[in-house]
Amino acid sequence: MRRLALSFLVCVCIGVTLAGQAPAPGPVTAIRAGRLLDPEGGRILTNQVILVQGPRITDVGPNVTVPAGAQVIDLSRMTVLPGLVDAHNHLALTYKPEPESNIYYFTYVQESTALRAIQAASNGIQMLASGFTIVRDMGNNANYADTALRQAIEQGWIPGPTIINSGIIIGGLGGQFFPTPEMYTDHNIVYPEYLDADTPDEIVKAVRKNVLFGARVIKICVDCKPYGYTADEIRLVIREAAKVRMKVEGHVQTLEGARNAIEAGIWSIAHSTGLNDEMHKMMAQKGIWRAGTDTPDTLAGHPVSPQGYQRTVASLKNAYDNKVPLTFSTDADYYVAGKTRGEVCLEFLKTWKDAGIPNADILRAMTINGYKVSEIEKTRGPIRAGLFADLIAVPGDPLTDIEALKNVQFVMKDGLVFKKDGVMTPAAFFHGGPVNGWRIR
Repeated sequence: MRRLALSFLVCVCIGVTLAGQAPAPGPVTAIRAGRLLDPEGGRILTNQVILVQGPRITDVGPNVTVPAGAQVIDLSRMTVLPGLVDAHNHLALTYKPEPESNIYYFTYVQESTALRAIQAASNGIQMLASGFTIVRDMGNNANYADTALRQAIEQGWIPGPTIINSGIIIGGLGGQFFPTPEMYTDHNIVYPEYLDADTPDEIVKAVRKNVLFGARVIKICVDCKPYGYTADEIRLVIREAAKVRMKVEGHVQTLEGARNAIEAGIWSIAHSTGLNDEMHKMMAQKGIWRAGTDTPDTLAGHPVSPQGYQRTVASLKNAYDNKVPLTFSTDADYYVAGKTRGEVCLEFLKTWKDAGIPNADILRAMTINGYKVSEIEKTRGPIRAGLFADLIAVPGDPLTDIEALKNVQFVMKDGLVFKKDGVMTPAAFFHGGPVNGWRIR
């Protein structure tokens, strides 16, 4: 028995020693960027070299020496820029004309969490192919399919964006659904799309449940029902989330809900129907992020009335004029024939253009602001030494023509080439795992 215990102790010690060793440096890749877009400065730098070793950037500049034996990727005829961010999407939800007549309530009823998780993996790959290297996945993902997607990407099992997921949306009784008494009392058909939380104890428990099951941000329905959350109740959510250093986004659809959320000091507000000039001024003063999900009028099968579209454009313009912190956010949780999920998201550029927002500021919203609202800017996002190597390349110049973003030819994520010459090459992303540690939730 003593010999068995000693053998076990030796194995443990060896394991600790090996675990403490620094990993061998990865291969070096040198990217020659003909034009390097600096979105924060709104400028183009020419003839830059980006050195990448393993998953991180090690050096950037015009006079960087390319080490002997480095793999060289020639993007000298391209504009290289940091990866894009969609600050509000739902990757495990795709409602469709067939079979559910574009009604996501029926999607939830007909499709299992397992099936939706597989579709989330597909949608994530489609997003990455269009240059989105970070996605805030804000609920409506069945029973934590968003956490499963994040874990699979982090483990290296599949390619995809960095996922900042909310888990299940927390709201008053019923969430955004209107079930019959039989549906609610007999089966609680609202769950798992929404967590009912009406009392302080229920609110605290709902936040903790999402934390337990892998959320990275908390999302609440501020005013999905007439009995929406008060400013004090929202403050309770914010305090509870802050215990684990998480922020809170609020789904807002009324003026009263917006006022309560802003007074409470919420981190970000989704959608724009409850936002007017007064609310925008308050948001700007408090530095509250606007995830407006500003839908264009060009998506086949999802018509927007001319009046509705003009309201959307006017709201976005008003927010910009008031200097509200803006994020590029789509809420693109539906199928559009002939387009990938990423291509659908890029259609939202039209609304920003119609609002008269300069290309440089659109790019800041899609990059710098996206990193900040995701609270990830110190580890990834900017093309800077020490950060993870997430970058994309397009043939044109997005500063002069924002539509150039619709032609992403190159994508690197975590130092691995996902797309080159317009063709996806994801083989390096697939591993048997676990490669990044098993305790990842």
